[in-house]
Amino acid sequence: MKYISTRGQAESLDFEGVTLTGLARDGGLYVPEILPKFSADKIRAMRGKSYAEIAFEVIQPFVVGSVSDADLKRMLETTYGNAFRHAAVAPLVQLDTNEWLLELFHGPTLAFKDFALQLLGRFFDHFTAKRDQKLTILGATSGDTGSAAIEGCRGRKNVSIFMLHPKGRVSDVQRKQMTTVLEPNVVNIAVEGTFDDCQALVKACFNDLSFRDEVGLTAVNSINWARVMAQVVYYFTSAVSLGAPDRAVSYSVPTGNFGDIFAGYIAKGMGLPVHTLAIATNSNDILARTLETGSYSSGVTSATLSPSMDIQVSSNFERLLFDLSGRNGEQVRTYMETFQNEKSFTLAPEHLELLRAGFVAGRVDDAMTKAAMRRYQQKSGYIADPHTAVGLDVANRYLPKGAVPVVALSTAHPVKFGTAVEEACGITPTLPDHMADLFEREERFETLPNDIKALQARVLSGGSR
Repeated sequence: MKYISTRGQAESLDFEGVTLTGLARDGGLYVPEILPKFSADKIRAMRGKSYAEIAFEVIQPFVVGSVSDADLKRMLETTYGNAFRHAAVAPLVQLDTNEWLLELFHGPTLAFKDFALQLLGRFFDHFTAKRDQKLTILGATSGDTGSAAIEGCRGRKNVSIFMLHPKGRVSDVQRKQMTTVLEPNVVNIAVEGTFDDCQALVKACFNDLSFRDEVGLTAVNSINWARVMAQVVYYFTSAVSLGAPDRAVSYSVPTGNFGDIFAGYIAKGMGLPVHTLAIATNSNDILARTLETGSYSSGVTSATLSPSMDIQVSSNFERLLFDLSGRNGEQVRTYMETFQNEKSFTLAPEHLELLRAGFVAGRVDDAMTKAAMRRYQQKSGYIADPHTAVGLDVANRYLPKGAVPVVALSTAHPVKFGTAVEEACGITPTLPDHMADLFEREERFETLPNDIKALQARVLSGGSR
């Protein structure tokens, strides 16, 4: 399997190369040169298999030539057999006739990012040991990526991880999950700015090729293809449980950076019968506005009850642009250069038509989020975190109830956003046993200005102080 850049000017790489590289050297994102295609019989044969077994079927075509079947099976069994606290790994919960939740928060940090980042840490170990190579991970988080990446990489001897979060813009649980990890290879940095500022700093460091090469930089954000690839799996497990390939399934996905829903798009491209993909956004609604107007235009990032989606620049949308434009790297470069200069671009009519043919989108403000949390608690007894509530609200408004099952992705445990849950439902969720002492643990983090030179100097100075 070879991977190519969305901007068409970087060398093609194998899976090992794209995992260790992260962002392509031309500033683009790597995507598979050709998507593997699964027949209805192959999908039907997944019925009754474990999560790890289905993960092998889905992931193996993407890593062939870089990871042996035996090594991949071992990594998958270790990841999904040991690190998750539910036997089904990603269980479905029925809320109503043909309305379901896919719970993705049973991993060690209680968020969907664990599915990819627990596995990515093992890929890093595998490849760095083979190459006798040291890696520096630089990432930005709006809340959940950071803790999941740190959990996946803590204590690994060939990896140092520097994780940026927007100061004061993540929940207390999200911050403590990151800042109480005290291994010397982990550095938490609070940036004086927004998540988009953090993400821009990370991209600027990757685009500084001399710095990138000097420190051996790689990515754990969903600009790294391995992140998206791992998330494709739970679309297959859930759809098969609901009758695929003999029954189509629709999904509502709370998203800010477009990675999780792009994984659903990839699953559909591989042959999974996905009826509709609904993009669920909060007030930071760049994706919903793009579908409505055809203009991809960033605004001012506002703080909401669903902070992991407080994003105005959705990195993975570039991967979709590549397909919308007929995999034309020159067209993608034009779009992204225009955005870099003007903070917006307008989709060509034919590209907008393709976008609308594949997706619907909805915006949910804080008042609507709280109302959805109360509604589902009252009608089904289900306590949803605010991100999940955004997905549920969009599913309710944009995905028709009928013969096609509707699945909303539940991306985080409600305890991660306990204040919002208490305000909406009058219930205070409690930490699970393995995190019960979280607020008593020692914290360690540093604060930096929104400045690339300050960040690069800190990375060059090495691990935690």
